[in-house]
Amino acid sequence: MIKITFHGAARTVTGSQHLIEVNDQRVLLDCGLYQGSRSEALERNRNLPFDASKIHAMVLSHAHIDHSGNIPNLVKNGFRGDIVCTFATRDLCSTMLMDSGYIQERDAEFVNKKNARRGEPPVEPTYTIDDVVRSLDYFSAIGYHRQREILPGISVTLYDAGHMLGSSIVVLDIEDRDAGRDVRLVFSGDLGRAGIPIIRDPETVDHADVLILESTYGNRLHETYEDSEKRLEQVVNQTYKRGGALIIPSFAVGRTQQLVYTLNRLMLQRDIPPIPVFVDSPLAINATAVFRLHPETYDAEIRQFMLEEGDPFGFDQLRYTRSVEQSKELNFMREPFIVISASGMAESGRILHHLKNRIEDPNNTVLIVGWQAEHTLGRRLVERESVVRIFGEEYNLRANVEVINGFSGHADANELTAWASAITKQPRRTFLVHGEEESALALADKLRQEAGYEQVDVPTLHQSFTL
Repeated sequence: MIKITFHGAARTVTGSQHLIEVNDQRVLLDCGLYQGSRSEALERNRNLPFDASKIHAMVLSHAHIDHSGNIPNLVKNGFRGDIVCTFATRDLCSTMLMDSGYIQERDAEFVNKKNARRGEPPVEPTYTIDDVVRSLDYFSAIGYHRQREILPGISVTLYDAGHMLGSSIVVLDIEDRDAGRDVRLVFSGDLGRAGIPIIRDPETVDHADVLILESTYGNRLHETYEDSEKRLEQVVNQTYKRGGALIIPSFAVGRTQQLVYTLNRLMLQRDIPPIPVFVDSPLAINATAVFRLHPETYDAEIRQFMLEEGDPFGFDQLRYTRSVEQSKELNFMREPFIVISASGMAESGRILHHLKNRIEDPNNTVLIVGWQAEHTLGRRLVERESVVRIFGEEYNLRANVEVINGFSGHADANELTAWASAITKQPRRTFLVHGEEESALALADKLRQEAGYEQVDVPTLHQSFTL
């Protein structure tokens, strides 16, 4: 028998962790950090809901922190198996997890300063940079379409999910010895969209007995990429005419490179003025270097651009600001400029300084280009709350707030349904994860009505199913 337990990304979009148990073996799909209210995040991230030493192997769908970010804690708590992923995912994790370890250490220092003043005991970080370094020893990369046996009777094949550099659809071919049957379990990871630049379109799979499918935008539709590019052009030009700054909270990996490439093209086409563009994120700078290492993941459009125009991630108006001093200099700029900075949900990092300094000026624009989870500053900006808190201080939201969802790396409701409908041999059981409850339940109805799926479940946190 096969048992699946959903330890994360259940009726929410963060903390992806799905445990597969079969033949006395345990395989973990993803080990992401939960991102939300600080107290809940600390509790859930520090205390793994299973014995890490009894996990025999792990498969990582992609490098985003809500899927990979708790791997150092997994190893710290006794995991000693292989972490199977693509080569690009492994390279991105070497940068992204180091950044996460640094944040964990700094957060603990911040809390301990407060605790010292209150006479309370110090706290330990969820994990440290040293823990990150140790965890990297357990990564074992494979190419797309290269089947590998990861445990006796369990083989994995990775297909391109089209979500970000190195992202994968995980196919587990399982010999269920207790039940005397072969089972194909497919985990979509995060599915991307056709026609998004830089990376290839998501692949399809021919059949699945069990499907674990993401549902981030299960109740929404995206505007087309072309429409989003036109909207970006309008937002840039309107902000430029007002003499303001355009501030873009952006995920350092994937979305930042996409925006840089799009701004590059718009300037080459003279659709926007040649104004300064700053990528103010050391993580984004390091991640962009990894992008340059993996042309095997590129689509035809970006390869053609490289032949005709050169570096898609570098142009005359673009500056990568690595040091704190360079970042602070942007506070004194009075002419129009664009700054792209992490974090994508405006919860930490340098973007908070730019928002603090610019959010009360109506000439400026805050542009939201990605999913914003509940309880984040990014979500409060999207909802246009009149007063927001940054670094514990209240600020009046007077800057313009624009939202463009067509740059999303996630498939929308129609795209998810079309991808599921393309599976020739449809699954007997389907589980929807990585979506807020309303979104996941809406997609479940859509799959039943439009794709003919019979048994679709939306698991709750830590819920188990025996198949």
